[in-house]
Amino acid sequence: MSHQQTELKKDLKIRHITMISLGGIIGAGLFVGSGSLINSAGPASIFSYVFAGLLVVLVMRMLGEMSIVNPTSGSFSTYAREAMGPWAGYTIGWLYWFFWVIVIAVEAIGGSNIIQYWFPSWPSWSVSLALTLLLTLTNLYSVKSYGEFEYWFSLIKVVSIVLFLALGGAIIFGLIPHVHSPGTSNILHRGGFMPHGFSSIFVGIALVMFSFMGSEIVAIAAGETSHPEKAITVATNSVIYRILIFYLGSILVLVTVLPWNSTTLLKNPFVSVLNVLNIPAAGQIMNFIVLTAVLSCLNSGLYTSSRMLFAMAQNGDAPRAFSKVNKRGVPVYAILGCTVVSFISVIFNYLSPDKIFLFLVNASGGVALLVYLVIAFSQLRLRRKYEKEKPEALKIKMWLFPYLTYATILVIAVVLIMQAFIDSLRSQFYLTALIAVCVVGSYFVFKNKRSTNTLPDKQVV
Repeated sequence: MSHQQTELKKDLKIRHITMISLGGIIGAGLFVGSGSLINSAGPASIFSYVFAGLLVVLVMRMLGEMSIVNPTSGSFSTYAREAMGPWAGYTIGWLYWFFWVIVIAVEAIGGSNIIQYWFPSWPSWSVSLALTLLLTLTNLYSVKSYGEFEYWFSLIKVVSIVLFLALGGAIIFGLIPHVHSPGTSNILHRGGFMPHGFSSIFVGIALVMFSFMGSEIVAIAAGETSHPEKAITVATNSVIYRILIFYLGSILVLVTVLPWNSTTLLKNPFVSVLNVLNIPAAGQIMNFIVLTAVLSCLNSGLYTSSRMLFAMAQNGDAPRAFSKVNKRGVPVYAILGCTVVSFISVIFNYLSPDKIFLFLVNASGGVALLVYLVIAFSQLRLRRKYEKEKPEALKIKMWLFPYLTYATILVIAVVLIMQAFIDSLRSQFYLTALIAVCVVGSYFVFKNKRSTNTLPDKQVV
């Protein structure tokens, strides 16, 4: 064993980071989940995406400000520790880790369901296991292999969305012969733009925030590139047009081309738009694209959860074994630990889908908002510290500080509390709160057992 390699290897290139940031927010939630939101809020669902997107832009600006001063795989867990104390870093780190290991399980199950569309005789549990193991191997090999897989996954998603927007625009503007343009009829003539009232927009915001989770991955990945400043700048500055083009553009096409009150068409909205054009095998094409989105999310979930576990182990917030790296700079035990926990969750889906697995999924549902809230509080406190100690490092700054930061904190808090009053989100709110209280409690229970919060040495396997 060598004792020279003690750090994560900085093998991610700018093209990897750029594509990870582009594709990070394009998940199965956009391709499939957008239909149910449009069906519940009508054309006004576009405002749900606008408000949620604005929040994500502001939070990413704050995260970019902190990341460019201190690029680290611990990301906002490290910043929370620095800003609010060890308990905050411990709590948000474990909650974020919990969120992503559950996402890995959910995406593995989703991927197996899609593959069964082509191979119905294959057992679902074995396909889930195979997908998880395949992407675990790519993550174990090197961070560069993760970056390459994610680069191509993201490229497929981005190209697909761009083509979809072009086709949707051609339908709307009547540029395709023999295809009727709906004009504004689906937006204005089916109960109006806001058929279920203003409140439906706010219900949608809470649902949309979950879809945007993944934007922050680039801040974690920046710790493994040799050009973190450039990577963070590219990702932070591009988040606005990413959300504008990919999400808002897609939703605008969907609500214009498809009637919002058609449950049949919105069950798989992207396929329905392709069917308007009589594109052969539209379902097959979209299934492949959704599978790509699912595998991308699974891949990123393994990467993100393992890096957070690695960073927490370095800080003494997780078992020391998870801080070990091999000669290629890969945190092997952290990756394997996340894989094992995720597959146990997959097993729960088959043994107890309506109890244990449903509990895990609902308990992780509100974590996105908690993470964004902690990022905002951390930036509020660290900005003043950075201005005193190293103002020259503030290459990216939050706009209108501190007013926009306060406004962001207020809005996120309102959206979070509002979940308790929405029937479909109430159980998610209380279960996430329960998990958060348990994690905070565990910090104080085990506090005296941890001799230090920072390990003296990183280890190599």
